[in-house]
Amino acid sequence: MSFEPIGKQPIVLLKTADDERFLPIWIGHPEAAAILMQLQGASPPRPMTHDLFSDVISELHGEVVRVTVTELRDNTFYARITIVQDGREVEIDSRPSDAIALAVRCDAQIFAADEVVEESSIELQAEDDEQPGLVTASSLADLDPAEFRQFLENVTPEEFASSLQEQLDEALEEDDEPLEDEDEEELG
Repeated sequence: MSFEPIGKQPIVLLKTADDERFLPIWIGHPEAAAILMQLQGASPPRPMTHDLFSDVISELHGEVVRVTVTELRDNTFYARITIVQDGREVEIDSRPSDAIALAVRCDAQIFAADEVVEESSIELQAEDDEQPGLVTASSLADLDPAEFRQFLENVTPEEFASSLQEQLDEALEEDDEPLEDEDEEELG
């Protein structure tokens, strides 16, 4: 989780399973709080909305098995929540922020369509020695959770935004090739 430098909008960074890229998704402050509280093991005095949904699904003998970021349309990400109940799989349309907040409560896997990863993911890289707070995605795979948390706490919004902008500029310069495979890529 990070914040954009100008508007301080929260950004969820989903890491691809191969540890090479990150999918940044801008989310609202309430959803960011819900995700962070769960990841930090904090318990609110009363159930939050995502806790309520998790409890309802469980009480109805359902299980959230995965959430998938399915597409990016008009600068808006779309997601689906997959629930299994009595052997039947049900998919529900959702905002990615709500789907992720539910996934972290239900220990569900998070996926993104290959097309979304190809179109919107970034690599975080250090540029020479000017931005020592940034590290490459491959080196993030070697960090333990405490070190990764420290990285997120120490990277400045300006460094993060600069990296995002450079990745966006590079992506816009590359040729757009049609995607042949619409499989999903697991994110973690």
